[in-house]
Amino acid sequence: MRDAVLDLRGVVKRFGADGEGVGPIDLALGAGRTVALIGPSGAGKSTVLKLMLGLLAPDAGEVRLGGAVLDPRDDAGRRRYGFVVQGGGLFPHLSAGDNATLVARHLKWDPGRIASRLEALRALTRLPAAVLERFPAELSGGQAQRVSLVRALFLDPELLLLDEPLGALDPITRAELQEDLRRVFADLGKTVVLVTHDLAEAAFFADRLVLLRDGRVAQDGSIEDLVRSPADGFVARFVGAHRALRLPEGRA
Repeated sequence: MRDAVLDLRGVVKRFGADGEGVGPIDLALGAGRTVALIGPSGAGKSTVLKLMLGLLAPDAGEVRLGGAVLDPRDDAGRRRYGFVVQGGGLFPHLSAGDNATLVARHLKWDPGRIASRLEALRALTRLPAAVLERFPAELSGGQAQRVSLVRALFLDPELLLLDEPLGALDPITRAELQEDLRRVFADLGKTVVLVTHDLAEAAFFADRLVLLRDGRVAQDGSIEDLVRSPADGFVARFVGAHRALRLPEGRA
């Protein structure tokens, strides 16, 4: 893919003497698209995400960011990512506002610039202003995830990576945040990688779904591809296990 923002080429990562891990994986992500990594527990979704981020180094193959091999030691390169984890991953001793602005303050941004950026992202994520003064222990699950999203977006990264960001939320909060996240993705037009085990959630967010099994790509395509033309029996069983799946309007 010529316009790939992130490109995994023959990437392999193994753990322990038994050689469990992921790969080889070839996966190119186009600019401005949302891609969902899906699969059952242990399929390798989070490992692939960590390889994309440079938190893990591949044992073979290479990860390319913007055409250049990803160097985990390159701080400037790492700032091209925004990362959101399940539960928010906020520092408990910092207020929500200080959590959101942490990296910008470390980089010694002008206070006026920080305040302006914080207000813009607070409005974008529909986070009440009063929440910024609270500490993580005082936040609801949905509020913590919105603060984590603001923090991930603060430096205006090219890529936004989210690892099961909604998995711990109650159904009502999850549905509300799903709507807001999809709107944010559309408004910002960034390249987004979302890890989830939920096929319906993947279809809600992404036009492209990458289904993993035992550390390899079982099928890469649209929700329609997986539902109507499963690549093998595993794909058919995975889709069949989500019997409550309802395709988004206009995609049935």
